[in-house]
Amino acid sequence: MIELGTPQFWLAVLEIIMINILLSGDNAVVIALACRNLSRRQRKHGIFWGVLGAIVLRIGLTFFAMSLLANPYLKLIGGALLLWIGIKLIAEEDGGEHDVKASDRLLAAIWTIIVADLVMSLDNVMGVAAAAKGNVPLIVFGLVVSIPIVVVGSQIIMRLLVRFPVLVLAGGGVLGYIAGEMAVEDPAVAPWIAVNASQFSGLAPAAGFALVVAAGWGLTRRHRTRKT
Repeated sequence: MIELGTPQFWLAVLEIIMINILLSGDNAVVIALACRNLSRRQRKHGIFWGVLGAIVLRIGLTFFAMSLLANPYLKLIGGALLLWIGIKLIAEEDGGEHDVKASDRLLAAIWTIIVADLVMSLDNVMGVAAAAKGNVPLIVFGLVVSIPIVVVGSQIIMRLLVRFPVLVLAGGGVLGYIAGEMAVEDPAVAPWIAVNASQFSGLAPAAGFALVVAAGWGLTRRHRTRKT
């Protein structure tokens, strides 16, 4: 387990924040859409209570995912899922629509935010659970810090991602890096790797990073070629 205050702890915090920034853009849009028909005063309450409920729910889901990852083969499956999420993040086409029902009632808007966040946050939960490596304070701190950043600064973040596409490549690569770490730490393969291929455990994260960036960039170029 990562100890509090160590360089590894703060590196994992940065990973969690980056994962949430890159994968929560749609969640911020959902919040805005769900509250758009509320009065100005109710809008503030809707955003506050909706985000608070989403944070609590996401922390609970992350604990559940973390406990599952302790079982054999599930880290291998989770690593494969993170590879797919990272590639999808890089190769995702623009122009997605958000079918979110706006309500003029506060409780209905809060419920919409919480349910939408639950449906859309499975990728975030898996990434955060992998980055935290079983450290409960790290999960809570990383999520509590990063989610408000996404909500408050979503427009700025989206502009930066559009202006500097390399940030999306780096974010997808981080997911691939974490996927490589997860795979070699799975209880089903870790003992064999330690005895027969210990050098592979150090190369797997870098290989995951390179795989996601290469595959995501290749799919992005293919999408652009189809459009022209």
